[in-house]
Amino acid sequence: MRQFAGAEAAAERWCRPWRLQAGASEILLLLAATDTAAVAGISAAGATPASRLQTAAADAELLLQGPAGRRSHRLPPLPAGVSPALISQVVVAELGLAPLVVDLGCAVAPAVPHLRLAGQQGPARCLSSGAAMAAQRVEGLLRQGRLWGEQLARSGRPLLIAECVPGGTTSAQALLTGLGLEVAGLVSGSMPGPVHGLKAELVRRGLRAAALEPGSGQTVDPCAVVMALGDPMQPLAAALVVAAASAGLPLLLAGGSQMAAVLALALALAPVERRGAIAALVAVGTTAWVADEATSDLAQLLARIGAHWGVAPLGFAADLHFGPDCHPALQDYERGFVKEGVGAGGLALLWQLAGRSPAALELACDRACRLLLAAD
Repeated sequence: MRQFAGAEAAAERWCRPWRLQAGASEILLLLAATDTAAVAGISAAGATPASRLQTAAADAELLLQGPAGRRSHRLPPLPAGVSPALISQVVVAELGLAPLVVDLGCAVAPAVPHLRLAGQQGPARCLSSGAAMAAQRVEGLLRQGRLWGEQLARSGRPLLIAECVPGGTTSAQALLTGLGLEVAGLVSGSMPGPVHGLKAELVRRGLRAAALEPGSGQTVDPCAVVMALGDPMQPLAAALVVAAASAGLPLLLAGGSQMAAVLALALALAPVERRGAIAALVAVGTTAWVADEATSDLAQLLARIGAHWGVAPLGFAADLHFGPDCHPALQDYERGFVKEGVGAGGLALLWQLAGRSPAALELACDRACRLLLAAD
């Protein structure tokens, strides 16, 4: 594993409890949806807007039922590659972990045991509307996040938070921009070249519609920004981070740009005096394909978040790669497709913290991929 953000001493302190309890970690997968995913060309988490409606359900079923399982929802066709839920499933199965899946209002519910929060009906509206979610919905997500954070902290088990939100890198860029950061060109995506221009235009329209344009002179209200531009995963995850980290629980935000946005929102919501402690207990863990992407910059994104709130965020990349002997669908990751999702990077990191080699994970993923595609 490679550290790409934060101080070395802080990273070592953060790693210590994970090495001791990697196999006993809590895993939380948050499924959410935004109509932003229906914008043509915005996402490759499904080849068409219609197919992206069931991406979260299919990924959750793969995670819990495995590549040979009889799943109710087929994995949506992708322009290239295979779902990152495959990587996550291999780690979960091999380490004996038990993820909790939470549906925050997806259009299609997964056909596996999961929680669906009351009042969370349907995707958020497209962020270009400037009215993505109603105040009542966001307040409910924040309240539930705080409650879960307090409960999970009492367990004392390190917590990994993963997500599946098609279109979520665009709502991440919108949230970060609304919170006052300049992030153009830094946010990744599921295609080899992130569609920076399209994302920036949607964000610009949303900010203007919500009267939150930079330079408007308004004090930034993080809740107002989420209501205008966010997706349901963000407020629940951020409130959970604030509550759990404030109680001393180590957290791993498994993902790239979307989890950077969750960290930013958590810092914006937290009292000033708690921000340093939160940053010391929370790390963003992603894949090498995101961390090393030439057309985005997660390290710089975390640096700007740190400078804005006066902290030093931690960032790690797993060492997983797929060599020439792997199935072509896995080699597509090396070509810049898919890259991350469903906690793949963070779980690959957890694999290494448990003392296992990236080479062993590569082989296990290859076997699982061949089994999955043969079954389909």
